[in-house]
Amino acid sequence: MSSRRDRRPGGRRLAALATLLAPLAVVAALLIPAREDGRGPAPVAAAGVPAGEGSGGAGGGQTSLGPAPATSVRLAGVDEFRVRLRKPPRAGLVFDLGTGEVLWRRNPRRRLPIASLTKMMTALVVVERTRPRERFRVARAAFRYTGSGIGRLPKRRLVDVEALLNGLMIVSGNDAAIALAHHVAGSERRFVALMNRRARALGLTCTRFVDSHGLAGGNRSCAADLAALARADMRTRRIARIVRRERARFRFPVKGGFLDLEGHNPLVRAGYPGAIGLKTGYTDAAGRCFVGVVRRKGRTFGVVLLNSPDPLAQSRKLLARAYGDPAPRGEPGDVVLNR
Repeated sequence: MSSRRDRRPGGRRLAALATLLAPLAVVAALLIPAREDGRGPAPVAAAGVPAGEGSGGAGGGQTSLGPAPATSVRLAGVDEFRVRLRKPPRAGLVFDLGTGEVLWRRNPRRRLPIASLTKMMTALVVVERTRPRERFRVARAAFRYTGSGIGRLPKRRLVDVEALLNGLMIVSGNDAAIALAHHVAGSERRFVALMNRRARALGLTCTRFVDSHGLAGGNRSCAADLAALARADMRTRRIARIVRRERARFRFPVKGGFLDLEGHNPLVRAGYPGAIGLKTGYTDAAGRCFVGVVRRKGRTFGVVLLNSPDPLAQSRKLLARAYGDPAPRGEPGDVVLNR
């Protein structure tokens, strides 16, 4: 037969254990960071993997956990080829997406306006801080956009994050950028702070953002940083799946029930063999800007062009040299191999 006296030693032990654990709970509460959007604790990432990039994470970015490979490109060494361009871009780069090796460069560290290439970072931050099936209501600020846009955002209705991500990267929607920024961070100012923080984490030393869409001339970067950002984007499954599309259709809470998107990527639209991304940009200050990615012959190459008079022709010419193809039709064969 048990008695109250028999149970007291166990009760004293539990009380002593609770007394010992209480300080640890306080320390843990102080050390666990809160999300900047105020929606609870920040997700904890595996070593070397930003929150949301592991498999099963909120962003669904990387396909597996483990140390995230560095995304910087290697500027040491000589170019593999030289190309004469009648009107060269102000800056440019051809690089191996897998290894970071640079095959060709022109002013790779020159800081220039980048227009809507800004959205490459917008997409990365959004993917790392949202879930694919997340839904939200569009902030009023998104209806006051200028420049390119989806143009059909509904008021007071729930929209899918994924539909707006497609609108952001396929049609370069400034309204989508503003809406996503407000959803993730509560305001564009706070979202831009997240963009710049992510740039520092990636080691993008010549990059600075002032808005989520790229219209302001203060959004600046260089070819080397944009190549590193392209590597980060293409390693993120949700982004890589979007940027390879020429067009897309989504169920959407607007008249007709669908959102139809058609992209601007010159390589994808031209049917260039192996083209799988990434982003265009244009403002008067930045000129025509382009980051393109091509996968074929067992290798994946990227090209960055800032203020180019003809991104399609120059990309085709540079990629032909990278892959050892004949010069594109109508282009002189003026390549000189260094190796």
